[in-house]
Amino acid sequence: MQDDSFFQRVYEVVVQIPPGRVTSYGAIARYLGTGRSARMVGWAMNASHNSLMSIPAHRVVNRTGLLTGKHHFGGSDLMKQLLENEGIKIIDDQIVDFDKIFWDPAKELIL
Repeated sequence: MQDDSFFQRVYEVVVQIPPGRVTSYGAIARYLGTGRSARMVGWAMNASHNSLMSIPAHRVVNRTGLLTGKHHFGGSDLMKQLLENEGIKIIDDQIVDFDKIFWDPAKELIL
């Protein structure tokens, strides 16, 4: 079951991630006050491809910087290519210097 209001709240966070930065499913969930719903954030990212808004879903990765959602981008390398186009270095589907480019909505945004 899809929670449209939750998905919309996720999208409102994701559109604010600056180019060249990434965040995690869990960081978004914690920011929204639903810390145990990282998987639902992932579902929202998967559904974002059908949104009328332009959602930079490629900037959302797992908690270690791994491109776990890459199979939702139509081609196995599209997510990687989008991130690399923003200057992010990736080796074996792992973001290099993940801690340096991590964008934490709890620190960057005001509720």
